[in-house]
Amino acid sequence: MIDETPQTLPLDAWHRARDGRMVPFAGYWMPVQYEGIMAEHLWTRSSAGLFDVSHMGQLLVSGDGVDDALEALLPGDIKGLTEGRMRYSLLLNDSGGILDDLMATRTRGDLYIVVNGATKYDDIAHMHEHLPEHVTLNHMDEQALLALQGPKAVDALSRLAPGVEKLVFMTAGAFRLGGVSCWISRSGYTGEDGFEISLPASAAETIATLICEQPEVKPVGLGARDSLRLEAGLPLYGHDLDPDTTPISADLGFAIPKRRREEGGYPGADRIAIERAEGPAAKRVGLIVEGRQPVREGAVVLDAEGSEVGRVTSGGFSPSLQQPIAMAYVPAPLAAAGNAVTLQQRGKLFQAKVTAMPFVPHNYVRKGA
Repeated sequence: MIDETPQTLPLDAWHRARDGRMVPFAGYWMPVQYEGIMAEHLWTRSSAGLFDVSHMGQLLVSGDGVDDALEALLPGDIKGLTEGRMRYSLLLNDSGGILDDLMATRTRGDLYIVVNGATKYDDIAHMHEHLPEHVTLNHMDEQALLALQGPKAVDALSRLAPGVEKLVFMTAGAFRLGGVSCWISRSGYTGEDGFEISLPASAAETIATLICEQPEVKPVGLGARDSLRLEAGLPLYGHDLDPDTTPISADLGFAIPKRRREEGGYPGADRIAIERAEGPAAKRVGLIVEGRQPVREGAVVLDAEGSEVGRVTSGGFSPSLQQPIAMAYVPAPLAAAGNAVTLQQRGKLFQAKVTAMPFVPHNYVRKGA
């Protein structure tokens, strides 16, 4: 019998001491909120929130031919990654379906990869099965991962780790933070400027406390992380992405650069090439929902005749916009911005319009800005 009792993260006691309301998520006890989702969301948009994302899988892949080996599993340009640069990519099955989405960063000759917490053990097993023997995969399970997000994140963090302000979006490097060696990237999952900090789990409480002592920073839970990423139009694996969904249908074609599109050589390349040329049957879109009541995952999308043509995959009330928003998969002919659709949830009908994403503009600090 499999023990499904949630595990604890390095900061479990730290969260509880700060009145974090703990819930099971991705196999761990994690804080869903502290003072409230709405307040934490708006604080992150205006100042800086600290998130514990230590449930994520941190992997180090190394060895001769590591670039070729990873390009046989991912459609991203791994060979083009220079030291300290990051890429968003996708782990695909043989039919081009998405097994997970991930971040890959070059650290000297190695690749540091962050995968989703709920899928990390499946990802590790899949990679072990498909990587050649001379390539080593190390699960960095003694590392914690923190995310400091918001427009004032750089003010708080540069005080503690001078030099991080020189990073731009999707770059990373080694820094000292409170006397601890950390790997810090300028990246995140909220649409705001911010940083992700990989550090020894043994130092997590000390560093989290130090960061939260900065006047710009408060701890923020999973609830606001979800509402922030939804406003930013960012998909969540297991909800908006799954093994039956291709990158083209998910509107993630940008993750397959020109060289990889032309060369192929990654799982599902033929199917993805056809979908690029002919268009997918369904597409992930954003929806603005009329009224005040949120429409949640699983709500049905109806066409003009009342037939089911799609499903909502993420939905909630937008604290920034003060209205309900959602993501859904709809038939390609309905996917253009401005198209009206009807949603059905628990027998009740809602009117919505397709809209471009993100719902709230991204505030990333890019090179040359």
